[in-house]
Amino acid sequence: MFHPFEKSGRPEADREALIGALRALSDPDRIATLANASALLNWYLEDVNWVGFYLWSEAEGELILGPYQGLPACLRIAPGRGVCGAAYRDRSTTIVDDVLAFPGHIACDAASRSELVVPLLTGDAVWGVLDIDSPTPARFGPGDAALAEAFAAALSEFLHSRD
Repeated sequence: MFHPFEKSGRPEADREALIGALRALSDPDRIATLANASALLNWYLEDVNWVGFYLWSEAEGELILGPYQGLPACLRIAPGRGVCGAAYRDRSTTIVDDVLAFPGHIACDAASRSELVVPLLTGDAVWGVLDIDSPTPARFGPGDAALAEAFAAALSEFLHSRD
């Protein structure tokens, strides 16, 4: 059961509480944990319109839509395509202040104007990406990126500690 905590509005101050809530909501089932993770981030973050995951399929050779909060989204993304595909390919967190100016941007929600994507890593392997969109240009900054990276690392650690 989720116990909401008081948000300070400062990602660095709330990181421990957010990751604690993630651990409390985690389950051995990967999809259930990812569903709760997207709901938790959607609850915590202000001014976002899409929070979710694209998961790498070795068999398909592309990222496939996973659990998320928001409007219906594109189902598959090739490596290097759009912000998610670029973050996957480059294995690096990507912040885009204006998605309309990003070459090859994939618009899942026409209201989105900025995006933060964090690769989900286990060792050197990327098993997916965490994708967060906002209707506000330049919504995401270094504090948001650090929080999302810590969240993604805790999620990866939990999910892959059972492998």
